[in-house]
Amino acid sequence: MLSPADSPAPEWLVVPDDPNDLVASVWPASATRDVDGGIEIGGVRATTLAQTYGTPVLVLDEDEVRGRARAFRLAFDAAAADNGTTAQVYYAGKAFLCTTVARWVVDEGLRVDVCTGGELEVAIAAGVAPASIGFHGNNKSVAELERAVEVGVGTIIVDSAIEIERLAAITARIDATQRVLVRVISGVHAETHDFLATAHEDQKFGFPLADAEAAVARIREIPGLEFVGLHCHIGSQIFGVAGFRESAERVLELHAALLDGGPVPQLNLGGGFGIAYTRVDDPTPIETLAAEIVSAVAEGCAARGIDVPALSFEPGRAIVGTAGVTLYEVGTTKDVELGSGVTRRYISVDGGMSDNARTALYGAQYSARLASRQGVGEPRLSRVVGKHCESGDIVVDHEYLPADLAPGDLLAVPATGAYCASLSSNYNHVPRPPVVAVRDGRARIIVRGETIADVLARDAGLDAPHADGDQ
Repeated sequence: MLSPADSPAPEWLVVPDDPNDLVASVWPASATRDVDGGIEIGGVRATTLAQTYGTPVLVLDEDEVRGRARAFRLAFDAAAADNGTTAQVYYAGKAFLCTTVARWVVDEGLRVDVCTGGELEVAIAAGVAPASIGFHGNNKSVAELERAVEVGVGTIIVDSAIEIERLAAITARIDATQRVLVRVISGVHAETHDFLATAHEDQKFGFPLADAEAAVARIREIPGLEFVGLHCHIGSQIFGVAGFRESAERVLELHAALLDGGPVPQLNLGGGFGIAYTRVDDPTPIETLAAEIVSAVAEGCAARGIDVPALSFEPGRAIVGTAGVTLYEVGTTKDVELGSGVTRRYISVDGGMSDNARTALYGAQYSARLASRQGVGEPRLSRVVGKHCESGDIVVDHEYLPADLAPGDLLAVPATGAYCASLSSNYNHVPRPPVVAVRDGRARIIVRGETIADVLARDAGLDAPHADGDQ
């Protein structure tokens, strides 16, 4: 066994006693190994899923999504009731959105937030009541805003002075009234990747606290706009509650000042709660998040002698992330000498950064397990890579996998339910994989996979005549 100083593995990566184990915090609750040693999700074998739908395939556990949505709603409802107010929970469409998932979360009592016209149309097509939709985004087009106002979106979260004036013109033209929240930057620096932190001052979202009063005053002047409160979001993949407590304290100072000019019935504190991607990740329990964040708001309101507003939260990936598992087929393996007798095994799979861009974008860490059978042999330090023509095409940067893993085996990467399908692409003209829902031993496609024909269908050159001698 290598000493820590000699090993290319990061310090946090633990050599497992059993490289076939399924760490409960990382996998859907239904994930088990069957009598033959293969992985099952939602009562459906990984081998059956791969044979039926091909690989890569994103498998989404319906009960996991529903259960986590319900748990967040119940936790925030209880915490709000304990502090004399109410709470709403919004599902983040950007994490992963299709009509089926939208219906699941609405069934469990959640609202839906969207940040583009496309996401809005998916939610509407799913039958989500427009009044329960929140519309985010730093650069909503005039057409997107018009559509949102026309269908009766519950709240638009305004992000700039220009957007306020666009909404003023739209509501005047179609004689409508639109409820709006003002997004503010609290200045709290979340402990997360720089690209996932959204409350530091030097970034594209929202109004600095110093500018927010003027923005609210302008909204209150406009007949077609109804100011209903503030919105603040400090980032994503956040553990603990300290950042949320500090952010709430700062935003409540502004909230209290705005009461002099009229009612401020709502406060949306965002969310972005973290999940476990590896065995060392330790996400804060849902009940703890709800109780401590709502209590912090109530304490801040009591200190200022004001009523606790109606609260809203956006858990983000925490609802859908753990529900997803991506299955790949292993194509090749090779051992790479790193010097001093140290090697790393590279395992190439039939997907990559086109179906999971997070490792390349953020240096995100994932886990992996042999899915088609039990592996044998001493765990070997491995790196799971994709098929794309990029050295940064890494799916799982560091993992210990069985020594006998070989071409043709299935590999499962858990915690891929959020920001994988939604960030997928056709890089290298690779078709995007299907999304398959599993529950009670049954599987069904909820997003169809693409074919090469689908990819070629966008190429207008195929319809153009080809003249002899064209270069």
